Amino acid sequence: MKFWCGTAFMNTIEMPSVAKMMDDAGYHGMLVSDHLVYPRNPKTPYPATPDGKPFWHPETEWPDPWVLTGAMAAVTTNLHFGNNVYIAPARPIIDVAKVVGTAAAIAGGRVSIGLSAGWNREEFDLLGQDFDNRGPRLNEMIEALRVLWKGGWVSWKGEYYDIPEMMIEPHPPEPVPILCGGESGPALRRAARHCDGWVGTAYTLEDAKPWIDRINGLRREYGRENEPFEIIIGLREEPSLDVYKQAEDLGIGAIMVNPWANWERTHSGDHADLRAQAEQYRAPLEAFAEKYVSKLT
Repeated sequence: MKFWCGTAFMNTIEMPSVAKMMDDAGYHGMLVSDHLVYPRNPKTPYPATPDGKPFWHPETEWPDPWVLTGAMAAVTTNLHFGNNVYIAPARPIIDVAKVVGTAAAIAGGRVSIGLSAGWNREEFDLLGQDFDNRGPRLNEMIEALRVLWKGGWVSWKGEYYDIPEMMIEPHPPEPVPILCGGESGPALRRAARHCDGWVGTAYTLEDAKPWIDRINGLRREYGRENEPFEIIIGLREEPSLDVYKQAEDLGIGAIMVNPWANWERTHSGDHADLRAQAEQYRAPLEAFAEKYVSKLT
């Protein structure tokens, strides 16, 4: 079992120090979230709340995922870095290839990317990207990125992207695992057909099983059931060795944990107590690592 921690709602400047603590304690990785801006008058409803309003405050910090990843990679040795999730189709594909390739080079390959089609039209408009075709465009982007990260002279020609032969250096020292987030039909099919894994949200074990069964069914449909595939989710269960063993038996390869908080606090909308100085994370991180991480990884 792998254990990842999220970075949402933390103080940006404290994250590299917390990453170093996690590295020393034996965690597998950190997952970085992605929001570009908070508009003064949001027009796109947030899909996960009844009133369509985001559950975070406008002043919440959402650092650029790849600048942050590079900073954390520079002070760690074994810790991996991924996303929950990165809205890649809101960016130009060459920019995505460049920033991820650079972060992967700095990290010595300790980088994966967790993608999503996104929900906020305003962010797409700000960056000059088409919101309405973001799903099929992301499907093509996944295949194109694998080519663009190979190193040397690379090119791509498809329905949405036409990239002439060029070099994009530095390139990743090894293939970057590409995972997909989202619970919609297109998102699950994208994960099963195009990706190396799926990033969910947080579930009970009972609620997680139907999602896993559905993804595995789609992988069989696409003839990919024997290929490596990693499922990363959070668990809304009291931590225990037995719970994590049950999760593993369901086919969950990695768990998102926040030893300094819990799902309800993180999604309550009041994140003042989550914005601590780095040293305040040490005790809960190390206690959780001693009790679970050291025994299960």
